[in-house]
Amino acid sequence: MDTFIRFLFEFMSVFFKGIGLILGGVVKGVVQMFNISEYLYTIEFYRKDFSGGEWVLVILAIIVILVLLGLFILLIVFLVKKYLKFRKTLVEQESLLEEVGELNKEVASLVQEKEKILAMKVSQLGLKPGEEDTVEEADVKDEEVLEEGDFRFSKLHAIDLEFKDYKIQNYDNHFTLEELVELFRNFAASKLHLYYTTNMIRLFISGLSATKLVILQGISGTGKTSLAYAWGKFIKNDAIIASVQPSWRDRTELFGYFNEFTKKFNETEVLKGMYLAGYTDDVYVTVLDEMNIARVEYYFAEMLSILEMPSRDEWIIELVPSTWESDPVRLDSGKLKIPGNMWYIGTINNDDSTFAVTDKVYDRAMPIDINDKGQVFEPVDTEAMNINSSYLEGLFAEAKSKYPLSSEMEKKIEEMDDYVIKHFRIAFGNRIVKQMRDFVATYVACGGSEVDGVDYYIARKILRKFEQLNLAYIRDEIDPFIEFLDKSFGKENFNECKEYLLRLKKMV
Repeated sequence: MDTFIRFLFEFMSVFFKGIGLILGGVVKGVVQMFNISEYLYTIEFYRKDFSGGEWVLVILAIIVILVLLGLFILLIVFLVKKYLKFRKTLVEQESLLEEVGELNKEVASLVQEKEKILAMKVSQLGLKPGEEDTVEEADVKDEEVLEEGDFRFSKLHAIDLEFKDYKIQNYDNHFTLEELVELFRNFAASKLHLYYTTNMIRLFISGLSATKLVILQGISGTGKTSLAYAWGKFIKNDAIIASVQPSWRDRTELFGYFNEFTKKFNETEVLKGMYLAGYTDDVYVTVLDEMNIARVEYYFAEMLSILEMPSRDEWIIELVPSTWESDPVRLDSGKLKIPGNMWYIGTINNDDSTFAVTDKVYDRAMPIDINDKGQVFEPVDTEAMNINSSYLEGLFAEAKSKYPLSSEMEKKIEEMDDYVIKHFRIAFGNRIVKQMRDFVATYVACGGSEVDGVDYYIARKILRKFEQLNLAYIRDEIDPFIEFLDKSFGKENFNECKEYLLRLKKMV
């Protein structure tokens, strides 16, 4: 056995001596690199033999050595920092894992506590654990969790108390739509120092008449959110600003949700505004700021479908599946009627950080481009004013009756529809045609011309669909289409459509 031990010692020492030589060699190498005395000795040895020109080269050699030594030191420092950073990351990860473990323990403890509470509730009702309840018994059981005087819709209940004896106000409005354009424009300029062109305000109000969802789009900083904000100030009902987040995935981000643990409904400001609007005949607006930072069809799909229904009696959304006696008075079987006096304004920035808005959304909305800042002008000092929603919608209805599309324009639009189908394989839908009639009629009532209203609408709602096509394929069709527009509507008209088509042509 002693013989084997000596053998093993000598055998293994061969390997470890190699390791020692490597480490010793590294240390000796580093010491040798910084052996200043040897550098000086070498210089001293050759000093007498150097000529004047060679001394310049000697100095350059010294500088090179100093640079190399400096780089070596920096490399060592860099590697040490890397190691310390890596070590710190490992420590933080271990700390986070420990924290997650503690949180899991707390969650498990809370779940056990919840189960104990539920078991106590069941025993108080005289039921055995595991026995199924009817829907009515479950509702009673849930209500018993709340203390007396507590409500699962606390914000909506507060509105019920505030408006308990409220009577709808009649503001005795007498303005026309053309006057409304100037009133709003002068108010924004005189009170808020926000300057918009008359045509921009005309487009905005026409959009409100055509649909409940208006989309303000364009480059950043041109006043999209400011326009919606100014409208809220003008009608004396501040706009409800809902800042859309990238995490929005469903309607709960808009309306809120029922928390099964607390037995409370997490009410959003949008829901609160909707509920309040249902009590009044005022005009309200909700702003979906940067609405395409998340996919619009995820969180707003249900609203898009509801607002499209022809009868407002069908504008209903279910908030909770059951009814409690303490629920808000305007909730019917857990369902809320969407108020007809609220409009929704979305703002869009088209950049790499946002999602493309789908046809489903664009077809149901009215997009308005804001790409230019309004010029400063001297406004007439104008005060904010209360507006009855019924009066405003009455003006819209009157405009649609008084300024229908002319038969000549209808014929030209139909011919253009046939042309677009034949050359671009894109057709107008019935929804778009109806919306166009509403938009153009109000645009005319606001002081615009029929041809300009049709031009703007077609450029934003129909020609926009060309972007989905292969632009290289339709490039040769653009110039003939512009010639068709000149022939049908006149060379001096349809400038919005022509500019849009020429812009598409440049993108190829």
